[in-house]
Amino acid sequence: MARLNSFHLPPEAWPAPGSGRPYVLEGAEARHLLKVLRTPVGGRVRLFDGRGRDGLFALERAEGGRAVLAPESLAERPEPPDRLVLALGWNKSGRRDWLLEKAVELRASGLAFWRAARSQGDLPDRPKETWTEKMVQAAKQCGNPWLPELAVVSGGLDGLVAFARGFERCYLFWENAETALIPRPEDLGSGRVLAVLGPEGGLEPEEAERLLAAGFRSASLGASILRWETAALLCMGLAHLGRRNEP
Repeated sequence: MARLNSFHLPPEAWPAPGSGRPYVLEGAEARHLLKVLRTPVGGRVRLFDGRGRDGLFALERAEGGRAVLAPESLAERPEPPDRLVLALGWNKSGRRDWLLEKAVELRASGLAFWRAARSQGDLPDRPKETWTEKMVQAAKQCGNPWLPELAVVSGGLDGLVAFARGFERCYLFWENAETALIPRPEDLGSGRVLAVLGPEGGLEPEEAERLLAAGFRSASLGASILRWETAALLCMGLAHLGRRNEP
Protein backbone atom coordinates (compact mmCIF):
# COMPACT_ATOMS: atom_id res chain seq x y z
CA MET A 1 0.00 0.00 0.00
CA ALA A 2 1.39 3.41 -0.99
CA ARG A 3 2.19 5.77 1.85
CA LEU A 4 -0.59 8.26 2.48
CA ASN A 5 -0.03 11.99 2.19
CA SER A 6 -0.03 13.67 5.62
CA PHE A 7 -1.53 17.03 6.56
CA HIS A 8 -1.31 19.05 9.75
CA LEU A 9 -4.52 20.09 11.49
CA PRO A 10 -3.52 22.23 14.51
CA PRO A 11 -4.72 21.09 17.96
CA GLU A 12 -7.09 24.05 18.32
CA ALA A 13 -8.79 23.08 15.03
CA TRP A 14 -9.14 19.41 15.98
CA PRO A 15 -12.81 18.78 16.88
CA ALA A 16 -13.56 17.55 20.39
CA PRO A 17 -15.05 14.03 20.57
CA GLY A 18 -18.82 14.14 20.19
CA SER A 19 -18.86 17.82 19.20
CA GLY A 20 -20.23 17.11 15.73
CA ARG A 21 -17.78 19.60 14.23
CA PRO A 22 -16.26 18.60 10.88
CA TYR A 23 -12.58 18.12 10.26
CA VAL A 24 -11.58 21.03 8.03
CA LEU A 25 -8.25 21.93 6.43
CA GLU A 26 -7.73 25.56 5.48
CA GLY A 27 -5.00 27.77 4.08
CA ALA A 28 -1.80 26.28 2.71
CA GLU A 29 -2.64 22.72 3.77
CA ALA A 30 -5.98 22.83 1.93
CA ARG A 31 -4.36 24.33 -1.16
CA HIS A 32 -1.76 21.60 -1.22
CA LEU A 33 -4.41 18.89 -0.83
CA LEU A 34 -6.81 20.32 -3.43
CA LYS A 35 -4.72 22.28 -5.92
CA VAL A 36 -1.28 20.69 -5.88
CA LEU A 37 -2.14 17.03 -5.28
CA ARG A 38 -5.62 17.33 -6.87
CA THR A 39 -7.01 14.86 -4.35
CA PRO A 40 -10.38 13.54 -5.56
CA VAL A 41 -13.49 13.24 -3.41
CA GLY A 42 -13.10 10.00 -1.48
CA GLY A 43 -9.31 10.23 -1.60
CA ARG A 44 -7.67 9.05 1.62
CA VAL A 45 -5.13 11.06 3.60
CA ARG A 46 -3.63 11.20 7.09
CA LEU A 47 -4.22 14.10 9.47
CA PHE A 48 -2.19 14.76 12.62
CA ASP A 49 -2.24 17.55 15.19
CA GLY A 50 1.35 17.33 16.49
CA ARG A 51 0.14 16.53 20.02
CA GLY A 52 -0.33 12.77 19.63
CA ARG A 53 -3.57 12.63 17.62
CA ASP A 54 -3.80 11.39 14.06
CA GLY A 55 -6.08 9.39 11.86
CA LEU A 56 -7.12 8.19 8.44
CA PHE A 57 -9.56 10.45 6.59
CA ALA A 58 -11.40 10.64 3.28
CA LEU A 59 -12.00 13.90 1.43
CA GLU A 60 -15.72 14.58 1.68
CA ARG A 61 -15.92 17.84 -0.26
CA ALA A 62 -14.18 21.08 -1.14
CA GLU A 63 -15.91 24.35 -0.34
CA GLY A 64 -14.56 27.88 -0.64
CA GLY A 65 -10.95 26.72 -0.72
CA ARG A 66 -11.42 24.56 2.36
CA ALA A 67 -11.21 20.76 2.49
CA VAL A 68 -13.83 18.94 4.59
CA LEU A 69 -12.74 15.45 5.60
CA ALA A 70 -14.57 12.49 7.10
CA PRO A 71 -12.71 10.36 9.67
CA GLU A 72 -12.32 6.65 9.00
CA SER A 73 -10.13 5.83 11.99
CA LEU A 74 -8.67 7.93 14.80
CA ALA A 75 -5.79 7.34 17.19
CA GLU A 76 -4.58 9.22 20.25
CA ARG A 77 -1.15 8.41 21.57
CA PRO A 78 -0.19 9.27 25.16
CA GLU A 79 2.57 11.75 25.81
CA PRO A 80 5.93 9.91 25.79
CA PRO A 81 7.16 9.32 29.36
CA ASP A 82 10.81 9.76 28.35
CA ARG A 83 11.42 13.37 27.33
CA LEU A 84 14.60 15.12 26.25
CA VAL A 85 14.53 18.92 26.04
CA LEU A 86 17.50 20.82 24.63
CA ALA A 87 18.27 24.32 25.90
CA LEU A 88 20.38 25.90 23.18
CA GLY A 89 22.43 29.06 23.50
CA TRP A 90 21.08 31.50 20.91
CA ASN A 91 23.11 32.39 17.84
CA LYS A 92 22.58 33.39 14.23
CA SER A 93 23.20 29.87 12.95
CA GLY A 94 22.00 29.25 9.43
CA ARG A 95 21.48 25.62 10.44
CA ARG A 96 18.59 26.29 12.81
CA ASP A 97 15.96 25.08 10.31
CA TRP A 98 17.93 21.89 9.79
CA LEU A 99 18.11 21.33 13.53
CA LEU A 100 14.35 21.81 13.91
CA GLU A 101 13.79 19.07 11.35
CA LYS A 102 16.19 16.68 13.09
CA ALA A 103 14.51 17.32 16.44
CA VAL A 104 11.28 15.94 14.97
CA GLU A 105 12.96 12.96 13.32
CA LEU A 106 14.82 12.01 16.50
CA ARG A 107 11.75 12.65 18.68
CA ALA A 108 13.12 15.29 20.98
CA SER A 109 10.38 16.61 23.25
CA GLY A 110 11.38 20.24 23.19
CA LEU A 111 13.81 22.94 22.13
CA ALA A 112 14.37 26.03 24.27
CA PHE A 113 16.53 28.95 23.17
CA TRP A 114 18.32 31.16 25.71
CA ARG A 115 20.76 34.05 25.52
CA ALA A 116 24.32 33.39 26.66
CA ALA A 117 27.16 35.90 26.98
CA ARG A 118 28.57 34.92 23.57
CA SER A 119 25.22 34.70 21.80
CA GLN A 120 25.02 36.61 18.52
CA GLY A 121 21.90 38.32 17.22
CA ASP A 122 18.70 39.25 18.98
CA LEU A 123 16.83 36.55 20.87
CA PRO A 124 13.15 36.72 19.79
CA ASP A 125 10.44 37.20 22.39
CA ARG A 126 8.66 34.00 21.36
CA PRO A 127 9.06 31.07 18.97
CA LYS A 128 8.50 32.01 15.33
CA GLU A 129 5.70 30.49 13.27
CA THR A 130 8.21 29.50 10.61
CA TRP A 131 9.94 27.23 13.12
CA THR A 132 6.74 25.23 13.59
CA GLU A 133 6.26 25.06 9.83
CA LYS A 134 9.69 23.45 9.45
CA MET A 135 8.84 20.87 12.10
CA VAL A 136 5.48 20.10 10.50
CA GLN A 137 7.17 19.28 7.20
CA ALA A 138 9.59 16.95 8.98
CA ALA A 139 6.73 15.25 10.85
CA LYS A 140 4.94 14.57 7.58
CA GLN A 141 8.03 12.80 6.28
CA CYS A 142 8.90 10.72 9.35
CA GLY A 143 5.42 10.05 10.75
CA ASN A 144 6.10 11.41 14.24
CA PRO A 145 2.69 12.33 15.77
CA TRP A 146 4.35 14.67 18.30
CA LEU A 147 5.99 18.00 17.50
CA PRO A 148 8.68 19.22 19.90
CA GLU A 149 7.53 22.06 22.15
CA LEU A 150 9.34 25.31 21.44
CA ALA A 151 10.26 27.90 24.04
CA VAL A 152 12.26 31.10 24.34
CA VAL A 153 13.80 31.47 27.79
CA SER A 154 14.28 35.06 28.87
CA GLY A 155 16.44 36.27 31.73
CA GLY A 156 19.75 34.68 30.74
CA LEU A 157 21.20 32.30 33.32
CA ASP A 158 18.56 33.13 35.93
CA GLY A 159 15.82 32.26 33.46
CA LEU A 160 17.59 29.06 32.44
CA VAL A 161 17.98 27.90 36.05
CA ALA A 162 14.28 28.58 36.66
CA PHE A 163 13.36 26.75 33.44
CA ALA A 164 15.33 23.70 34.63
CA ARG A 165 13.12 23.14 37.66
CA GLY A 166 11.02 20.01 37.34
CA PHE A 167 13.50 18.04 35.25
CA GLU A 168 14.81 14.82 36.73
CA ARG A 169 18.34 15.39 35.42
CA CYS A 170 20.02 18.46 33.94
CA TYR A 171 23.24 18.14 31.95
CA LEU A 172 25.60 20.92 30.95
CA PHE A 173 27.47 20.00 27.78
CA TRP A 174 30.51 22.23 27.46
CA GLU A 175 33.98 22.17 25.99
CA ASN A 176 35.85 22.09 29.31
CA ALA A 177 34.10 19.02 30.70
CA GLU A 178 36.24 15.93 31.18
CA THR A 179 35.96 13.80 28.05
CA ALA A 180 35.17 10.77 30.18
CA LEU A 181 31.90 12.37 31.25
CA ILE A 182 29.91 11.21 28.22
CA PRO A 183 26.38 10.24 29.30
CA ARG A 184 25.11 6.82 28.34
CA PRO A 185 22.24 6.74 25.84
CA GLU A 186 19.89 5.56 28.58
CA ASP A 187 20.91 8.55 30.75
CA LEU A 188 19.59 10.95 28.11
CA GLY A 189 16.77 8.74 26.86
CA SER A 190 14.98 7.93 30.11
CA GLY A 191 12.92 10.22 32.29
CA ARG A 192 12.58 13.99 31.94
CA VAL A 193 15.99 15.32 30.96
CA LEU A 194 17.30 18.80 30.13
CA ALA A 195 20.49 19.13 28.08
CA VAL A 196 22.08 22.61 27.96
CA LEU A 197 24.46 23.68 25.22
CA GLY A 198 26.13 27.02 24.73
CA PRO A 199 26.15 29.10 21.53
CA GLU A 200 28.86 29.10 18.87
CA GLY A 201 32.00 30.14 20.73
CA GLY A 202 31.00 28.27 23.86
CA LEU A 203 30.24 29.41 27.38
CA GLU A 204 32.09 31.86 29.55
CA PRO A 205 33.70 30.07 32.54
CA GLU A 206 31.49 32.05 34.91
CA GLU A 207 28.36 30.79 33.15
CA ALA A 208 29.43 27.16 33.46
CA GLU A 209 30.34 27.64 37.12
CA ARG A 210 26.92 29.15 37.83
CA LEU A 211 25.06 26.27 36.20
CA LEU A 212 27.21 23.62 37.91
CA ALA A 213 26.60 25.33 41.25
CA ALA A 214 22.86 25.17 40.51
CA GLY A 215 23.04 21.38 40.24
CA PHE A 216 23.65 20.78 36.53
CA ARG A 217 25.84 17.78 35.75
CA SER A 218 28.99 18.42 33.74
CA ALA A 219 28.91 16.39 30.52
CA SER A 220 31.04 15.88 27.43
CA LEU A 221 30.46 14.74 23.86
CA GLY A 222 34.04 13.63 23.28
CA ALA A 223 37.39 15.19 22.48
CA SER A 224 36.39 17.05 19.33
CA ILE A 225 35.10 20.61 19.54
CA LEU A 226 31.71 20.34 17.87
CA ARG A 227 29.66 22.94 16.09
CA TRP A 228 26.42 24.07 17.73
CA GLU A 229 24.13 21.96 15.58
CA THR A 230 26.45 18.92 15.64
CA ALA A 231 26.47 18.85 19.44
CA ALA A 232 22.68 19.16 19.54
CA LEU A 233 22.28 16.38 16.97
CA LEU A 234 24.56 14.06 18.93
CA CYS A 235 22.60 14.68 22.15
CA MET A 236 19.32 13.88 20.41
CA GLY A 237 20.84 10.82 18.74
CA LEU A 238 22.07 9.39 22.03
CA ALA A 239 18.65 9.92 23.61
CA HIS A 240 16.94 8.34 20.61
CA LEU A 241 19.07 5.21 20.99
CA GLY A 242 18.53 5.06 24.75
CA ARG A 243 14.81 5.70 24.85
CA ARG A 244 12.93 2.89 26.60
CA ASN A 245 9.41 3.68 25.47
CA GLU A 246 9.15 4.79 21.85
CA PRO A 247 5.70 6.28 21.11
